Amino acid sequence: MADKGNARKTGQDLEASSPDRIRNVVLVGPGGSGKTTLAETLLACAGALTRPGSVRDGTTVCDSEESEQAHGRSISLAVAPLVHAGVKVNLVDTPGYADFVGELRAGLRAADCALFVVAANEAVDEATRTLWRECDAVGMPRAVVITKLDQARADYEGLLRQAQEAFGDKVLPLYVPRRSGSEVVGLTGLLAPEDGAPEQLRGELIEAVIEESEDETLMDRYVGGEQIAEDVLVADLERAVARATFFPVLPVCSTTGVGCAELLDLATRAFPSPAEHPAPEVFTPAGRGAPALACDPDGPLVAEVVKTTSDPYVGRLSLVRVFSGTLRPDQPVHVSGHFTSFFGELAGHDDHDEDERIGALAYPFGRHQAPASRIVAGDLCAVGRLTRAETGDTLSSVEEPRVLRPWTMPDPLLPVAVVAHSKADDDKLSQALARLGAEDPSLRIENNAETHQLVLWCLGEAHAEALLERLGSRYGVHVDEVPFTVSLRETFAGPAKGHGRHVKQSGGHGQFAVCDLEVEPLPEGTGFEFVDKVVGGAVPRQFIASVEKGVRAQMERGVRLGYPVVDLRVTLTDGKAHSVDSSDMAFQTAGGLALREAAASTTVTMLEPFDTVTVVVPDDLVGGVMSDLSARRGRMLGTDKVGEDRTSILAEVPQTELVRYAVDLRSASHGAGTFTRAFAHYEPMPDDVAAKLPPRTG
Repeated sequence: MADKGNARKTGQDLEASSPDRIRNVVLVGPGGSGKTTLAETLLACAGALTRPGSVRDGTTVCDSEESEQAHGRSISLAVAPLVHAGVKVNLVDTPGYADFVGELRAGLRAADCALFVVAANEAVDEATRTLWRECDAVGMPRAVVITKLDQARADYEGLLRQAQEAFGDKVLPLYVPRRSGSEVVGLTGLLAPEDGAPEQLRGELIEAVIEESEDETLMDRYVGGEQIAEDVLVADLERAVARATFFPVLPVCSTTGVGCAELLDLATRAFPSPAEHPAPEVFTPAGRGAPALACDPDGPLVAEVVKTTSDPYVGRLSLVRVFSGTLRPDQPVHVSGHFTSFFGELAGHDDHDEDERIGALAYPFGRHQAPASRIVAGDLCAVGRLTRAETGDTLSSVEEPRVLRPWTMPDPLLPVAVVAHSKADDDKLSQALARLGAEDPSLRIENNAETHQLVLWCLGEAHAEALLERLGSRYGVHVDEVPFTVSLRETFAGPAKGHGRHVKQSGGHGQFAVCDLEVEPLPEGTGFEFVDKVVGGAVPRQFIASVEKGVRAQMERGVRLGYPVVDLRVTLTDGKAHSVDSSDMAFQTAGGLALREAAASTTVTMLEPFDTVTVVVPDDLVGGVMSDLSARRGRMLGTDKVGEDRTSILAEVPQTELVRYAVDLRSASHGAGTFTRAFAHYEPMPDDVAAKLPPRTG
C-alpha cells in the first residue's frame, strides 16, 4: 500500500486503447510459493512501484486486508496493473490455500493466461497438482514460474523434473539460471542462440515449439540444420501457449529481480491477448442462445462482476471484466442473473434482472484506484455505486441484455453455527451477512427451520475464520460459534396409547380438557395423519381441531430429546369436556400431554439423516479413506476410476459423522481429497449412539 512504504508511481497511463494492448495474467500457485512477492517485484520492475513491498511487513499492494497482513497470506483476489513495452498487464493475484478456491476461480474467469508459481525450495505436492487441475479444467494457458532460487534448499533442476512428471512433457524451460557460485545472477535464453545455452535443452525446446506449430515443413527445415528465425519461433510459441498445449518454464528470483524482465517480455510477447482467448458462452435473459462474443470495443456491452467488496466508507465496489463493448461512467446497464439462478434450468433470474446506472470507473491497484474515463473490451476495472449487482452477475447494454454462463463455484461443506454476540450485533447481523454473501458466492448462509440455527457453510476452517474476522472488522458485527446441530428426528417404534388430562380450577373460569389417543408409526416419509373416531360428542366438534393442533405442537417440540416427531398416525378415540371450563387452549394442552404419555409407554426411536457421499482421492489413499468412512458408520456402495491415478468412492454416511469431514479429509489426504454430498434418506440411529445424544436446546 502506498502509505506503508511502497509508493505507486502516477506516471503510468493505464488506459488501454484496444484489446491487443492488454494482457490479463492470473498468478496461481500453492500458499507460500511467492505469488504476492512476485507481483510486487514485477510491479517495481515495470515502474508501477518505486520499490516492492514486503509480505512480512504488510506493505504489499495485493494483500491489503487487515487479516491478510496479520496472517501473512492472501485470502482475496486482488488486481494490480503495470505497463511494459506499451502493453498493459493486469496482474491478478489469487490465494493459494484450498479454502479460498472460490477466489481462485474468479481470478481464472478474469484472466486470459496464468503464471503458475512454484517455489524451488518446495516439492510439487498434491495441493499443487490440484491447482494445476483447476487451470486445466478451464483450458487456461499458463507458464510455469519457479521462484525462491536464493533459498537455502532451492533445487531448480529437481523441481523442474517434478513439474514435468506431474504436468507432462510439454513443460519445458524457456530460460535456465546462470550462476556465479551458488548465486543466480541472470538467465540464459534457449529460444535464440546464446553463449552458454545448453544445446540439449535448447534442441528439446525448439523441437517442442515447432511440433506444436503443426508445420511439418518447418520441422524438416530444422532437422535439416536450418537456423529458424526467433520471430518465427516466438509466433509458434505464442500459438502453443494460447492453446494451453505448451507450458514454458522461467526461473525468477523475486528478491534480486533476476528473471523479472524476461517474464514481462514473455507476458507481453507470447501470452494471448483477450481477443485470442475464448469468451464465456452467452445467452439472452430468456435462456436462448446468443451470438458468440467478440472482444470488440465497438460491440454490444457485455461485462461480468468477478468480485464484490464492501467498504464502510466507499460503499460497494465491483471488480468487472469487460468481454465486449466499452464501459463508461454513469452508463445505464442491465444486471442479469448470478450463481443461484438461471443456469441448470435456463429459466428466470430471481430479482437480478433489472436496469441500473453505474457510478465512477477506476483502474484497481490493490486497495487503491486510479480514475478511468472508459474501459474497453478485454480490460478490468473497478465500478462504484452498483447497488444490486453481485459477484457473478452480468452487466450488459439495456437495449441488448445478455447473461454469461457462470463459472463453477465449489460447494461449501463445513457448517459453522453462529449466534449474535449481543443485541446490538443481532440488529446488524442480517444485513452484514447479506453483504458477505454478495461478496463471496462460495459462502452459503442457512437459517435452518428445524434446528433454528444460523449456519455459515464454508470451504474450511481458514475460510470460516476469514469470514468471521471480516464480519467484525468490516461491519462491526461480532458472533459466537455454537455447536452445529444435525436435523435429527424422532418416531414411535410401535403402537401406544395416551391419556391427556388438563384440569385446573382457580376461581372463575377454569380449564378442563380430557382426550384419549391411539398412536401408531407410519412408513418413512409418510408424514402425519390425524384421525377422529370420537363418538357421542365426548369431545365437542369445535375442539377436535384443537386436539390436533396440540399434538402437532408437541411433535415439533419432540417427545424424547426435543427433535421433531415424524411419520405418525394419531387417532382421537375419546375424551371429556366441560360446558363452561373447556376451551381451545385446554384441548391443545391435553392433546400434547396425551402424546407425551403415549411416548412414555413405548420406544421412541431417533432417526438420523444419511448423505450419499462421493470422495475422490489418489489411488494410494483409497484404503485409508474407506476405513475412515466405515469408522464413521458409512456403508460402501462402490468405487470407480477417475483419470489415471485417482479413484472415486461412493458411500452412504450419517450426517452426524460428516460435520467436520471437510477438515478431516483434507488433513488425512494432505489436500489431495475432495468430496461431495447429497441427502439420501433418514434411518434409525443405533441405540448406543442415540444414548450419547444430549437433549436439544433452543
